[in-house]
Amino acid sequence: MPTKTNDPITMEIIQNSLQATADEMFAVMKKTAMSSIIYEVLDMGTGITDAKGELACSGAGIPAFVGVLDKAVKVIAKKFRRGGDIEPGDVFATNDPYYGGVTHLNDIVVAMPVFMAERIIAWTANIAHNSDVGGMAPGSLTGAATEIFQEGLRLPAVKIISKGEPIRSVMEIIKVNSRMPHVLEGDVWAAIASVRIGAKRLQQLAEKHSVELFENAMSQFMDFGERVSLAELAKLPKGAFKLSEEQDDGRVFNVKITISDTEFVVDLRENPDQSTNPLNASRDGVMVCAQMLFKSLANPNSPANEGSFRPIRLLTREGSVFHATEPAPLGFYYETELRVKDLMWRCLAPHMPERLAAGHFASLCGTFIGGIHPDTGRQYTIIEPQLGGWGASPHRDGNTAIFSSFHGETYNCPAEINEARNGLYVDRMELNLEPGGEGKYTGGRGIVMDYRVRAAAGFLTVGYTRSKFPAWALAGGREGSPNYVRLIRRDGPSERFAFASGLTTHADDVIRVVTGSGGGCGDPKERNRAAVEEDIKNGLITRDRAREVYGTE
Repeated sequence: MPTKTNDPITMEIIQNSLQATADEMFAVMKKTAMSSIIYEVLDMGTGITDAKGELACSGAGIPAFVGVLDKAVKVIAKKFRRGGDIEPGDVFATNDPYYGGVTHLNDIVVAMPVFMAERIIAWTANIAHNSDVGGMAPGSLTGAATEIFQEGLRLPAVKIISKGEPIRSVMEIIKVNSRMPHVLEGDVWAAIASVRIGAKRLQQLAEKHSVELFENAMSQFMDFGERVSLAELAKLPKGAFKLSEEQDDGRVFNVKITISDTEFVVDLRENPDQSTNPLNASRDGVMVCAQMLFKSLANPNSPANEGSFRPIRLLTREGSVFHATEPAPLGFYYETELRVKDLMWRCLAPHMPERLAAGHFASLCGTFIGGIHPDTGRQYTIIEPQLGGWGASPHRDGNTAIFSSFHGETYNCPAEINEARNGLYVDRMELNLEPGGEGKYTGGRGIVMDYRVRAAAGFLTVGYTRSKFPAWALAGGREGSPNYVRLIRRDGPSERFAFASGLTTHADDVIRVVTGSGGGCGDPKERNRAAVEEDIKNGLITRDRAREVYGTE
């Protein structure tokens, strides 16, 4: 008979209660945030760690965000435990990638210790993109930044709530550094409400089952996560796999992945030095990418926790683009991390096509539009990740118009919200029908989105990759199509670009976002003729193009 502390039913109840708690934290943040990037797009994540900061429950939200939280909590816990300055009711925040923030300054991590009596039994944490945290440019993102000081307010793992009461001076510093202070304040308080409800639920759970059983359940489930990963790792092809790939900006990125029965080793040491522009990533951020790829290979349907990732070993070189050191800027970190994730994906895909499809559009296509709202007179800034096409696999066409693998289950901001809250109109959103991605199975389609500016004088900042080198194909398929932006002036020519910072826009200018199709898989001549006819019928390809690519009559 199992003992009380090893009862598998009770263990499962506690684990599912952790998941329910993280989901409730997510719902609280969604329903109380001020920014559409949070409450509509859901550009956020929640999670729960044990007392040491090890991930106990991956929670909900963007995969690349959830993997940040344990790393941030470890930095906070180490910094404040050293001074013995963690008390019930405290709440902490960090956004600095050199102090546990992992990503960039727009993303604020909020974390709260969960106490039972005088003992910390867990931490609740969340992260979300905030629309403006100061810096040299509205929206706090610009390709012109050469050091992190230009990218906004740095919160180097600080206490913002002490024993349940806000530290007013810290809150005022946060507000005064933003061009949208009330929005930022509202979003921070939404994050605080989220960790507080999570802490309350965990205290109730520990009180019901006992602290000992609560902690034992978290530990056992981490060990279970490791066993699941090792079992799946044993099924993967073994050996060393290498890839070098030129990037849009001319840099060459390199990866070597070595897979054994017990380890998944990612070697990124042979890569360029960190850049003077904000296309750098922190080591912790690159580890998140390795974790995301590994999880997609090692039973993606099982829960993710600290144990799930124990087989990963990451090798980086300090001072390189994948292990930036202070004060390198990291504003567009997400494009660099997407590049390294896609690099690892491409490296392994030919060796395990049943698990990894052809390349997808592989960019957040982050689009930052702002100015003074013509109706309210207030500063507005919208941050839109964009939808695009995913790659085909050996058995099916790729998905059309979904977010990148980095961004997970998020949503596009409805046109009605953008038009009501922000100074623009959404004139159209349709599929991108540019050639590319053909194969026995075709890549999914990207989109074309037109934003028409209302503000008399606004700005546009974008940072897209996979513009010069589109999504890669597999097994004789064709490459996808590129990501780019076209700025169509009301009274002048249009301009096409992939990276631009602080472009001035005027009323009735149109910002046209074009995202790429995914790569194809297999020889296009082998595509099922009925599928080709269906594509023609649906207007996805012309008959002339089908004749050229697929050999149809």
